[in-house]
Amino acid sequence: MSFKPYFSRFLQSDRLHAAAHSHHPWPDVTYEAHQQAWVDAATLHDDKWDRVFGEVLPALQRHVADRVGLPDPATIAVAPNTHELVARLVSCLPAPARVLTTDAEFHSFARQLARWEEAGRVTVQRVASAPLATLSQRLAEAAGQGGHDLVFFSHVLFDSGFVTADYAEVVAAVPDDDTFVVLDAYHGFMAVPTDLGRVADRAFYVAGGYKYAMAGEGVCFMHCPPGYGARPVDTGWLAGFGELVQGPAGQVGYPADGGRFLGATFDPSGLYRFNAVQRWLNEIGVDVTDIHRHVGSLQERLLATGVVPAPEADPRGHFLSVRLDDAIGVYRRLHEAGVVTDVRGDRLRIGLGLYHDQADVDRIAEALAAATATR
Repeated sequence: MSFKPYFSRFLQSDRLHAAAHSHHPWPDVTYEAHQQAWVDAATLHDDKWDRVFGEVLPALQRHVADRVGLPDPATIAVAPNTHELVARLVSCLPAPARVLTTDAEFHSFARQLARWEEAGRVTVQRVASAPLATLSQRLAEAAGQGGHDLVFFSHVLFDSGFVTADYAEVVAAVPDDDTFVVLDAYHGFMAVPTDLGRVADRAFYVAGGYKYAMAGEGVCFMHCPPGYGARPVDTGWLAGFGELVQGPAGQVGYPADGGRFLGATFDPSGLYRFNAVQRWLNEIGVDVTDIHRHVGSLQERLLATGVVPAPEADPRGHFLSVRLDDAIGVYRRLHEAGVVTDVRGDRLRIGLGLYHDQADVDRIAEALAAATATR
């Protein structure tokens, strides 16, 4: 089955977009949803927030909870980006906070962590991602030593595409009940089938709509396990929306659910788009397992051509990350041929999605053969 007709508005040029791990094309249903956000603003003015918090946000929370097996949708907070959510979470920790992470986290967290480290606000222990085959085991062993305020790692590594399939074992290895554990799932949500049932009461889960959720920028979320981070120091007025939250005398009040991690005013249009995508997928009977199977079959078709070496990541997410001697040159030649990928150092990353079909893969293979043959 081809899903390309559902993406007709985004797929109007001759360029072949193969970077679904970066800016994923949006399905057509998001066009009307984006317009609805405008209409609600025009007709409701300030009262639009009653609709956003009374209807739109609860719908998003239910969709996320259903996709990843969370028992309570109310544990989910939203923000324009994951950086804001993580910064708010870290504001709950003592300074300097003791952080355990890997050396392969996405730029947003890695850069901020390095800057906090420079400023003396954190001390950091980084577990090497290589060799990938033993990463989960080594990360669990490091976590099991205890003494951390925060354990932060990715479900799918952004550079190699490696899936930390044993994330629940890593979480379980953390011996200190008061240690915050964060699973960064931006490359996992809506790509890798996920059930958080075993860790929902213990780990934060942070992701967003820009990539595989196909909803664009400005719609990120975090599952906030009960009892962790009751009073973030970094807080905004939405955490006390409607003055319904009362704290003890002389203290700022917070809700007990995910709302305690809310910030300040944001553009809600991403929430509308996110919900439209989720409703569309439900209507056509496609779940994350179906998407993962579709993408996996396309990856195997591309690898079978032999035009690129086998990726080191196994299991992997929805992009092939392959090491090439001239990765930047290959990327540029592909771009000139109308095939959009991306490059990280010596890694060429090829992202396939629901909107691709076998003909697309064959075109990518042909372009790759030409690009790698050019010297």
